[in-house]
Amino acid sequence: MSMMKTSLAALSLAIALQAAPAMAAASPKEKAEAIANVEAQKKNIQVMVDTIFSFAEPGFQEKRTSAYLADILEKNGFKVTRGVAGIPTAFTATWGEGGPVVALGSDIDNLLGTSQYPGLPYLKPMVEGAPGHGEGHNTGMPLVVAAAIAAKEVMEKNHIPGRLMIWPGVAEELLGTKAYYVRDGMFKGVDLCIFNHVSSDFSTGYGNMGSNGMVSVEYTFKGRTAHAAGDPWDGLSALDAVEIMDTAWNFRREHLPVTQRSHYVITNGGGQPNVVPAKASVWYYFRDQTFASVKHLYDIGTEISQAAAKATGTTVTQQTLGYAAPNFGNKPLAEAAYANIKAVGMPKWTADDQAFAKAVQTINHRELKPLPDQVSPLSTPESRPRSIGGGSDDIGDIMWTVPTITIRYPANIPSMIGHNALSAMAEATPIAHKGVEQGAKALALTVLDIMTTPKLVSDAKAYFNDVQLKTDHYAPLITAADKPGIWLNEKTMREYRPAMEKFYYDPSKYSSYLEQLGIKYPVLEAPAG
Repeated sequence: MSMMKTSLAALSLAIALQAAPAMAAASPKEKAEAIANVEAQKKNIQVMVDTIFSFAEPGFQEKRTSAYLADILEKNGFKVTRGVAGIPTAFTATWGEGGPVVALGSDIDNLLGTSQYPGLPYLKPMVEGAPGHGEGHNTGMPLVVAAAIAAKEVMEKNHIPGRLMIWPGVAEELLGTKAYYVRDGMFKGVDLCIFNHVSSDFSTGYGNMGSNGMVSVEYTFKGRTAHAAGDPWDGLSALDAVEIMDTAWNFRREHLPVTQRSHYVITNGGGQPNVVPAKASVWYYFRDQTFASVKHLYDIGTEISQAAAKATGTTVTQQTLGYAAPNFGNKPLAEAAYANIKAVGMPKWTADDQAFAKAVQTINHRELKPLPDQVSPLSTPESRPRSIGGGSDDIGDIMWTVPTITIRYPANIPSMIGHNALSAMAEATPIAHKGVEQGAKALALTVLDIMTTPKLVSDAKAYFNDVQLKTDHYAPLITAADKPGIWLNEKTMREYRPAMEKFYYDPSKYSSYLEQLGIKYPVLEAPAG
């Protein structure tokens, strides 16, 4: 960045921060340095975003993604500990001394069956049936890495004490790890945490965020095989038990609160029709808004499974695979972050960016909304509509352990379907690259505010203890005996990885992933026919 641009950045920050909380102590000069440090990583951000997109690894199988990120952090002076909490693809990367300890994280896993060419506005899988980044988790950790490096350089130059702990969210789509992180003490000694999640807007918030808590449970029934035609009376069908459980649960839905969400898949339905299945399994997600209501659904599921076993003469066992606490954001931390979000502002979208977003929406029959040019208002309990249930995020487990917020950064197109290939179309394009860069700036500035403002840390802790913990208390449903489901998705990657490897990004040969794929941005039409 030129001296003139640095001076202009400092001036704009000084003006913007006049409206920031009075406690903010990082100087405009330090913040201008952090912004310059992020901008200097523009190419690295693009490479990280595109590389992780190309790996396309689902929960617990983020082997290349995890190693790639850990290596980058190690090369930049962070001490990396791999395989934390008994999870091979989890790690922590720490740096610094003295001052507060600030944890920074985002998710790295993707979704099954959402393979998609980036930069195309129409559905076209790269590998038919394979996993893909249908939520955009390829962008979050590049944001965190860029922000951490930028803040670290400012702290070193200006002798600012403080410590950073970088961590990846493994298997978030399975709600599979953060409760284990907390259980195993990974956040012991951490003062504050900032989580980051892809969005089409730029925002943060505090209080009860209206998301559902959740527990993930698999029920396995065991019976006895027999010839399904010759002597079915000698068989005890585990599949019958699964079907009775599912039928009973669906009847029970009518009498459950409207805030609950529950869904299941049969993970094992037997082998072949002429053998009575001796083993069958069904996997449930139970969601609701409080710790107690999630526990209530869990207890109902247990009772119904036992009733189904009795009805069929089988036995049943259950295994808790994951947990997510309801989300609750920290007010002082959110207010400080929001001031920096406003100071940084939205990315400067080009006509090509807007045209691509419109093409994606038009071709896929989605509501037409341009890429936004203004940050969203601070989300507060008073400004949010009443929640009637919905999705979950296991960042909630950390939110009930240390004061935490989520920053949503603008790296995707409005009106997309979540958990769908549509949400992957922009995730290795300039839209994602620009959104990550702006998010990294806001995160780096907030880190500096925390490191230079003891009152921000004490106020965040006071809100956590005096406000948040008065509304509820952390009550996860995993036990000391439960283990992360690190075997999940192994079979999928054994099947698809050989074909997917052909699409891995090679930044030594191509300036972008779109160039490697032969896609000229922006593509605005679907092929004829």
